[in-house]
Amino acid sequence: MTFTQDLAKQTADLWQQIYDMPFNRDMASGTLRRDVFQGYIVQDAHYLEGFARALSLAAAKAPSAEVLAQLAGSATGAIHVERELHAHYMGLFGVSDSAFAAIQPSAACDHYLSFLLRSAALGDFQEAVAALLPCFWIYREVGRDIAKHSQPSNPYAAWIDTYSGEAFDESVSRMLSLTDRLGAEADGPTTTRMERAFRRACWHEWRFWDSAYHMEDWAQPPAAQGAPAYQSGPPVSAP
Repeated sequence: MTFTQDLAKQTADLWQQIYDMPFNRDMASGTLRRDVFQGYIVQDAHYLEGFARALSLAAAKAPSAEVLAQLAGSATGAIHVERELHAHYMGLFGVSDSAFAAIQPSAACDHYLSFLLRSAALGDFQEAVAALLPCFWIYREVGRDIAKHSQPSNPYAAWIDTYSGEAFDESVSRMLSLTDRLGAEADGPTTTRMERAFRRACWHEWRFWDSAYHMEDWAQPPAAQGAPAYQSGPPVSAP
């Protein structure tokens, strides 16, 4: 069993919950509510920008030029996806640049990015890679699973095609190979840190989708309900 196969075994129950969660089942059937996906795609754009920054921080710690180039390329790819895929859907939903800028990252998005950036900035290189892996790996597997049940007329076909496609598959395979090499060389304490970072990132993946499906904002204490709150939900749809 490879290191990443063992990671998958450790988190198998959580992976199954991600496959079965309403957000992904509804996306596969094409019945995901438009306002739910709209809120999700805005938050995902915020997330991918921070994810690219975390990749860049990890790349700075890379042990070789080859690995540095791989992670730097992945950071560039994350920005490319953010520009292309999100421009498509934000244009479809009538989300202007100014409307997007006015929407702050949700609590789930902010929490996930804080975890990744902290892991990349303060953790060792192995821990950073393990924390970053689920965004690659889980998205590919979810994309593939959704693609099996989706129809060509699915309104979210562009998203499904991106994450179940060959180009994304190649970047995921490279990240899995890197993680396996690092895991095989790691000592006991390093392995423990990598496993913990991977498990927490998997939880954040579940939390991100669950929060998007329920359109959760920043919860306010009862005494502060009349005070201004961060706006993280979707803007009003275009007519």
